[in-house]
Amino acid sequence: ASAEPEPAAVRSLRASILVLGPLLARQGEAAVALPGGCNIGARPIDLHLRGLRALGAEVEVEGGCVRARCRGRLRGARIYLDFPSVGATETIMMAAALAEGETVVENVAQEPEIRDLAAFLNAMGARVEGAGTNSVVVRGVPRLRPAEFTVIPDRIEAGTFLVAAAITHSELSLGPVVPQHLSPVVSKLQAAGCEVALEEPQVLRVRPARRLGATDITTLPFPGFPTDMQPQFMALMACAHGTSVFRETVFENRLQHAFELRAMGADIRCDGNLAVVQGRPRVNGRLSQLTGADVCATDLRAGAALVLAGLAAEGVTTVCKVEQID
Repeated sequence: ASAEPEPAAVRSLRASILVLGPLLARQGEAAVALPGGCNIGARPIDLHLRGLRALGAEVEVEGGCVRARCRGRLRGARIYLDFPSVGATETIMMAAALAEGETVVENVAQEPEIRDLAAFLNAMGARVEGAGTNSVVVRGVPRLRPAEFTVIPDRIEAGTFLVAAAITHSELSLGPVVPQHLSPVVSKLQAAGCEVALEEPQVLRVRPARRLGATDITTLPFPGFPTDMQPQFMALMACAHGTSVFRETVFENRLQHAFELRAMGADIRCDGNLAVVQGRPRVNGRLSQLTGADVCATDLRAGAALVLAGLAAEGVTTVCKVEQID
């Protein structure tokens, strides 16, 4: 296998940086182009690189590429993350799975995807404990084995469909989902007046609000409200009765969709990472007072928000940069 993935493919997807740790641990070297993807903030990879250096790797960034190498196996270490980064937690976990000795990582991300990755690694013979808490312990093994594994349902996709039902004033049964993973989203939908109930163990049913109300949103790492659902809820609140306040605390450039929603008639004022949304609710049988427009998907979730707004708007909405959501 190549230790240098195709740079063009890497630059098209932010998550491609996650190949760095496994390649390094398995082959002793890796050369990975700096990732691209959604433009929602700086999202530096310094925590990834710092973690790999702590495990004994030599890491350099030059010419738009991360080059890492190690002599022999990586070595276990104690690592503290300045921020509970999902990507950095995953990179270090995967690299440490094949390291020599024990690695303890503190202040790690606690998202469901972290627990799922740990379960996948363990199914292949790794020894990972503590995933889902703020500290993970990885005891390295010499090799991993093939395994069959079913990943968890995507909670952000599920949340987006729940919002789609709410914004179009529709009923929807959605499954399979892990209801506990959707608690913050369900709570905010209920606060806005929607009914969300467990229809079956892995199926949620949402019924629209008779009068969609405003609710405030503050994004936080899990188990807080997910930043990846903030744009979709902004589209929803643009159709609600009352004023809602959005505080984006995870990424510094994740309100670009607000300006696109304004082109559709939404009443949104932004100041830094704060947005105030004055809803323009249903009137004269229409789903909202939004109107169709030509808008641009600045990132994946922004694109989803614009599609949702288009479903509720009067007339035709055209979304450009569709590659973000296609």
